[in-house]
Amino acid sequence: MDQLLKDVERISSLEIQGASNVSVSAIDFLSQYAQRIDCVDMEKWITKMQEAKRILERSRVTEPAMRNGLNYIMNKIEKSKNELDVKEIPAIIEVLKNEYKAMFQASKKKIAEIGARRIPDMETDDDFIVMTHCHSSAVSAILLEAKKQGKDNFKVINTETQPRLQGRKTANKLLSAGIEVIHVVDSAMRWAVNHFKVDLIIVGADSITSEGTVLNKIGTRLLALVAHEEHVPFYVASQLLKYNPDTTLGILEKIEMREPKEIWDYKHKNLTILNPAFETISRRYIDGLITEAGIFASSHVPTYFAKLYPDLIN
Repeated sequence: MDQLLKDVERISSLEIQGASNVSVSAIDFLSQYAQRIDCVDMEKWITKMQEAKRILERSRVTEPAMRNGLNYIMNKIEKSKNELDVKEIPAIIEVLKNEYKAMFQASKKKIAEIGARRIPDMETDDDFIVMTHCHSSAVSAILLEAKKQGKDNFKVINTETQPRLQGRKTANKLLSAGIEVIHVVDSAMRWAVNHFKVDLIIVGADSITSEGTVLNKIGTRLLALVAHEEHVPFYVASQLLKYNPDTTLGILEKIEMREPKEIWDYKHKNLTILNPAFETISRRYIDGLITEAGIFASSHVPTYFAKLYPDLIN
């Protein structure tokens, strides 16, 4: 358990960042923990695994992709536990872990192919301007795929993303592929949309609810409101694996509050520093959700999720 707690700290301390990396790391840590359990009683073994799963889930509250990965493994084990020997399970979990990773990567590849079609192959001197916020591996995959397809007449505006500057990761990825990037501070997003006449906005997602509400990095709602005001198409690129099935039962997705010292390491009796990591974006501001199942209204997520991933429905 001590090693698991150290692994969890790597997630909660943001040493491991990004929904994709967090989900993959969490199922890796669960698999490694399973190999360390010294227990021959199946029920006790399952109890230990469920406790490890809960500890991992608490490491980051706004990470349904992680919870779905952990549920994928434990649901499969629970359904077949009467047919298994405890000694066999660690090897089976390793297989299930790799299955989930493969699902995640395949979904991202499909999103890249579908999303890249939203960027036109222009033969004029005018640049097509795409804007994004923070860092999303799905959004980056779309832009890199468009470049790979030979679409050279587009530029990307991205925000620095305070307080941890994840936008720099996006900029570096795109620059290394030869894509021209315009980097702005978060508070300049409205100015950038107006000044550069942005044609398309694509952001990522950390969570999607049953009502089609998206949770993403703080500042995303501001960009969605700007898009609505300026009539710029606003899309969210996300794997369906970031859907939170519990929201169909009335459970609200939580907003993670991070350490105040990320913003300012200063203390005063009259000073309160708040550091919300995410915020909600209503479906009314989302023109379409770009997923591995296609592009559709975000409110349709529960239907497509159940169709593609029935093993994740409890």
